[in-house]
Amino acid sequence: MRKIVSSVIATLVLTTSLSAASDYYASVNGEKITKDDLAVILRNKNVDIDLLPKDRKDKIIQQAIKKKLFTFEALKSGIEKEKEFKDALDKIKKDLALEIWMQQQFKAVKVSDKEVKDYFNNNKSKFKEPAILEARHILLKNDADAKKVIAKLNKAKNKKDEFIKLAKEMSTGPTANKGGYLGKFPENRMVPEFSKAAKALKVGEYSKTPVKTQFGYHVIYLESKTASKPLSYDKVENNIKQFLLQSKFKDRMDNISKKLKNEAKIVIK
Repeated sequence: MRKIVSSVIATLVLTTSLSAASDYYASVNGEKITKDDLAVILRNKNVDIDLLPKDRKDKIIQQAIKKKLFTFEALKSGIEKEKEFKDALDKIKKDLALEIWMQQQFKAVKVSDKEVKDYFNNNKSKFKEPAILEARHILLKNDADAKKVIAKLNKAKNKKDEFIKLAKEMSTGPTANKGGYLGKFPENRMVPEFSKAAKALKVGEYSKTPVKTQFGYHVIYLESKTASKPLSYDKVENNIKQFLLQSKFKDRMDNISKKLKNEAKIVIK
C-alpha cells in the first residue's frame, strides 16, 4: 500500500497547475482526457504532448483511455467502501497535506538580491574556475616498475621525450600509444591521489615518487597549467540564491520542529 500511496501523491503533485480541462484530447463516457492526464502517463509535466511524434502521441492517449476505463470499473466495483481503500485514502490525505504544506513553507522563504550579493562578496574564494592541467602519465602495475621508470627519467637529458618513449613502451594504460597524453582537464577531475600529485608539479616536472591510485602506480608529467580564475557574479548568482533559500528553509523547519516538539506530548517506546 505504501507504494500505491507514494504513486498517487506523485501524480497529484505532478498535475498541479497544468492545463485547463478545456484543453483535451479524447473523452471516455463524457469525461475528458486533458494534458494533465497525459502528463501523468509521461511522468513529466514539462513535455509538450503536441510536439511528440504522432505515433507516440497516439500511444500515450490510448494509455490514458485505458486508465480511465480501469478507473471507472474500479469505482463501479464499490471499492470505495472497502477498508483497504479507506486506509489508503486517509494515508494519502495526510501525506499530501504534508507535501503541500512543505511546499508552502518553502515558498514563504525569501532571499533578497542584497543577501545574494553580500554572500558573493564575502565568499569570493569559493567561486573560482578550477585550474586546468595538461598532463601525461605512465601507468604501471607495481611500485618497483614505477621506480624504474623514474630512475630512467632522472638520467635522461630530454625528460619529455624520454617520458613519451617510456609511456609507449611500459605504460599499461589506454593512453600508452599516445605517449601517456591525457589532454587538458580541471585540476580536481581525476581521482584525489592523482589530482593532488599533478597539482603539486611545476610545468615540465614529473613525479619523483610513484603515485598510487585504485588503478595502479602512476608517474605523472605536467605539460602545462592554466591558473584558476574567479567566477563572475552573473555565473554564480542563481546557485548562491538556491543555496541561501535551502539554508533558510532548513533553519525555518528546524525552528518549527523545535516549537512543535515543545508543544506536543511525545512518547517513544
